[in-house]
Amino acid sequence: MTAFARIVRSAVEGDAAPPYASNRLLAALRSEALTALAPHLVLVDLPADAVLFDAGDDVEHTYLPCGPTQVSLLVVTSDGQEIEAASIGFEGAIGGVVSAGFKPAYGRAVVRVPGHAFCIPTARLEEIKTQHPIIADLFDRAADVFIAQMMQVAACNALHPIEQRTCRWLLFAHDRSGDEPLRLTQETLAQMLGVQRTTISAVARVLQDAGVIHIGRGRVEILDRPALEKRACECHDAVEAHFKRVLPKFVTD
Repeated sequence: MTAFARIVRSAVEGDAAPPYASNRLLAALRSEALTALAPHLVLVDLPADAVLFDAGDDVEHTYLPCGPTQVSLLVVTSDGQEIEAASIGFEGAIGGVVSAGFKPAYGRAVVRVPGHAFCIPTARLEEIKTQHPIIADLFDRAADVFIAQMMQVAACNALHPIEQRTCRWLLFAHDRSGDEPLRLTQETLAQMLGVQRTTISAVARVLQDAGVIHIGRGRVEILDRPALEKRACECHDAVEAHFKRVLPKFVTD
């Protein structure tokens, strides 16, 4: 028996529920729906900077991040510049979520905060959704939240100063990491926000001097969450409020 087979058998029997509970979508499913998905879910390790799919690729797999794992959906320009359009963590899924089948991806999906994820072939997921309306409804709701986040990020990038945008991103990441430091470099954060590294360094220095964060080598620790919230724009709260409206049962307060 493979290691994955042991994980699936144990989880379906209820002995290892936490691995599934580390993704909100899987945690929301009743046992019979989870049992339908479980044989097709493979727990994978996602290293930092791994590209899950690129623009133009067929989206053959759907990933459900666990715990602090975070994946960025990037828009890539013709000269190679990247900017983040959305960030997906344990609250959702990335891959064949908005559109079904092997349609080409518009953007690039890159792992920003490494960790684990459950992976399922997109074609298999679509088959299961047709057989289990509760699963189809769950992913439809996740897609709604995903699109809302993309719309809010587009507005944020156009309207808000870089310090507010940085704080907004750190709040999203902190939601997923809990008390653990963020495994993140300033260079990566600069790429996602579409600015120079020196700009992020200046913002990070201001936040650190104010006692809001602590910066280490390849990691950022949130020291004062309320202060970070005050410095952020309204975009984080707007997306979270929509999440709670669309998926109220799936939010852990």
